[in-house]
Amino acid sequence: MTRRINIVLPEATIRMLDRVAPKGNRSRLISDAVIHYVTGRAKSNLAEGLKQGALSNAERDLEIAQEWFSVDEEAWQRTKPAAKRKK
Repeated sequence: MTRRINIVLPEATIRMLDRVAPKGNRSRLISDAVIHYVTGRAKSNLAEGLKQGALSNAERDLEIAQEWFSVDEEAWQRTKPAAKRKK
């Protein structure tokens, strides 16, 4: 489904559009460009949100890792003798 809209573009943009869009395909090129731009922005926003979330939780995550390190180390040490006995 398509819908007609009116947009205003600078002359330089229209000249560029006419150079790259096959005759009669301005709408297709503009649609593809908008979709590409919006998709790229969405990915960029997601990446930035994940980065900010990781940074804001970094101190908490480090504290949790430090609290559990001794438990993890103990479990690791318990598996070593069992592995030696199997040889």
